[in-house]
Amino acid sequence: MSTVLYGIPNCDTIKKAKKWLTDNNVAFTFHDYRKDGIDQAFLLKAEAVLGWEAMLNKRGTTYRQLDDAEKATIDRDKALALLELYPAMIKRPILLNGDSFYIGFKPAQYEGIFC
Repeated sequence: MSTVLYGIPNCDTIKKAKKWLTDNNVAFTFHDYRKDGIDQAFLLKAEAVLGWEAMLNKRGTTYRQLDDAEKATIDRDKALALLELYPAMIKRPILLNGDSFYIGFKPAQYEGIFC
């Protein structure tokens, strides 16, 4: 079963997730949104499991820089288009383990997945 961690390398949460995976001998590949990009097919597959609201990082600077009118009218289609255009707005990390998607990082959550 393959494990892929999606995110951006300078994110503190990504660093913690990578360290946990490495320390617990979980083989994984890292998909850097900025270098490797992200496509609509991945976003649609992840959204079907996680939901667009969970995937949209409203705390990040990219989202906060949107104008208020755009934020007020955000829906699924608009959110997915924005996430493809601005991958930094995707809540991090997204973990794909086999066919299962997970979002965020908490040690207890990863223990439940891998231990």
